[in-house]
Amino acid sequence: MALVGIARLASESELLEAKRSVQYFEIPSRSILNRTKPNMPFQWTINPYRGCEFACKYCFARYTHEFMEMDAAEFEDKIYAKSAAAHLLRQELGRVGRQEHIAIGTATDPYQPAERRYGRTRSILEVFARERGRYLGITTKSGLVLRDLDLLREIARGNVIGVNLTITTLDEKLARLLEPRAPRPALRIEAVRQLNEAGIPVGVFPNPIMPGITDGERHLDRLAKAARDAGAQWFGGGPLFLMPSAQKIFLPFLERHFPALAPRYREMYRKSAYLDRGYKDKLRDCIRKIRDRYGLVSGPIDYRPELWQGEEQGELFPTYDAHDSVRSSGVRRRRYGVGLRVEDPRAPCYGRGRLGI
Repeated sequence: MALVGIARLASESELLEAKRSVQYFEIPSRSILNRTKPNMPFQWTINPYRGCEFACKYCFARYTHEFMEMDAAEFEDKIYAKSAAAHLLRQELGRVGRQEHIAIGTATDPYQPAERRYGRTRSILEVFARERGRYLGITTKSGLVLRDLDLLREIARGNVIGVNLTITTLDEKLARLLEPRAPRPALRIEAVRQLNEAGIPVGVFPNPIMPGITDGERHLDRLAKAARDAGAQWFGGGPLFLMPSAQKIFLPFLERHFPALAPRYREMYRKSAYLDRGYKDKLRDCIRKIRDRYGLVSGPIDYRPELWQGEEQGELFPTYDAHDSVRSSGVRRRRYGVGLRVEDPRAPCYGRGRLGI
């Protein structure tokens, strides 16, 4: 049967480079911005690459390779860099409202090893560095994000930005099992520290939280404390989302490394990719207590950039003195290099669903 659509483009993509078992390709793209479904905490996503070399066993995004008539297991071995990413973004940004949130790295890591070679993420940030009044989030497992501190600082002067480091565990042996090619957890904690020191708003996503593996309160407490000590301002908390394409990889992984858990997982995810309400409520209560313990909020929140959209700034972000008394219950104010930050424990959780994967 003849291939069509994205599958045909993938089959015709030029091989850019190969190393070990990984092959890199360039794939044509008609668009770089993707509109999300309603009720998501962001309205647009950008994923500069298809496939992700970090090879996380739980990754939901393996289905994107199935769209290209590939096996889910090829997700980490065939990496596609999207062509003309910055050009497409410049063309498309006009249809994004100033109040709409854009998330980079919701399906594949924007700072995976391919980024060192092809720089698609950096080219995208160069576009945002010339913007004013945007809302932008970046999610990654890599300290390579520190390479772009110059651009992140410039973006933060005129836009609201937050960087999320995904850290599912501090246990390096467990991390190596779950995320075989991702940077060590200690390196990610260090990236949190350096981003905070540079004045970039930063938080930690422990997502996806996996039942019986990373959902213990002691495990999450230790991770949240390390995040807080490194300068994180928020701590996510989304449970594992396991689509059929991901089950093909994750369930055999459990059989090999956590055989006692495999039957439980098969039952929990037999009817749905989502865990039941009872489990999610219990996890939410646990995470809330841990956040309160360490003074963390649930997700990225607004601050007043140094440069905004002229008169609109006064309407969107009223000017506060950092030494004013707190006029709103439960709100703390802290000054960062990029402006006045307002922390509100009632802020929505940006760690839900797919963002932290």
